[in-house]
Amino acid sequence: MAGVAAKPEIHQFPCLKDNYGVLVRDPTSGVVAAIDAPNGDEVAAALAAKGWKLTHILTTHRHGDHTDGNLPLKSATGCMIIGPKGEADLVPGIDKAVGEGDTFMLGSLEVRVLDTPGHTKGHITYWIPSADVAFAGDTLFAMGCGRVIEGNMEQMWRSLEKLMKLPPETVVYCGHEYTQANAKFALTIEPENEALQARVKEVEAKRGRGETTLPTRIDVELATNPFLRAQSLAIRKRLGMETAADWQVFGEVRERKNKS
Repeated sequence: MAGVAAKPEIHQFPCLKDNYGVLVRDPTSGVVAAIDAPNGDEVAAALAAKGWKLTHILTTHRHGDHTDGNLPLKSATGCMIIGPKGEADLVPGIDKAVGEGDTFMLGSLEVRVLDTPGHTKGHITYWIPSADVAFAGDTLFAMGCGRVIEGNMEQMWRSLEKLMKLPPETVVYCGHEYTQANAKFALTIEPENEALQARVKEVEAKRGRGETTLPTRIDVELATNPFLRAQSLAIRKRLGMETAADWQVFGEVRERKNKS
């Protein structure tokens, strides 16, 4: 049907020690974006393997393991770098700063921006509604979430709530392969969760075969990620927090993970 964007082609590849690089290509226009740039050489190698020409970098947050490739790739390709308004002064090579409620076109694809601070002060998530896909950087992981470094627990919880409200079928690409460690921790928080038990077995099998565990989906995370399950009575009882606010329950889970 005329006017409907084609589904993007998405290529995920391991980068650095445990990061993931992600390339997104709009087949209608040929525009190609890297979601973050952990390492310029590794992103360039992935582009060459696909035969794609980089036109954009979409930066989720300022940390070096997500931005170190920005300047080398911009120098080599002339790509446009889009990044978060809340930390624009800390994103190398940024051309356009975006924040909550902003939209922009990646070729024929409409990209919506969500402010998801907590891990860093200006962290953002990129959401492409027409493709049912979101790029969450270090805010959300499979059965985990990012450390709360520059924000506070209530702020991080509000950020996660935004992601929890995305359509359940939304596919989520995350910045790191932390799933196996997250799975082991999740079982200490909600061991009676049968969906979690099954997922942990699946993750162990995948990692045993050397396979990736990402991307994930919002509905899968809602069912198995203890950081999103502050309303679970089982979790509240285990933590002794039956009457606490959701963000406080989340905060306790995050503190326990920090110490694990």
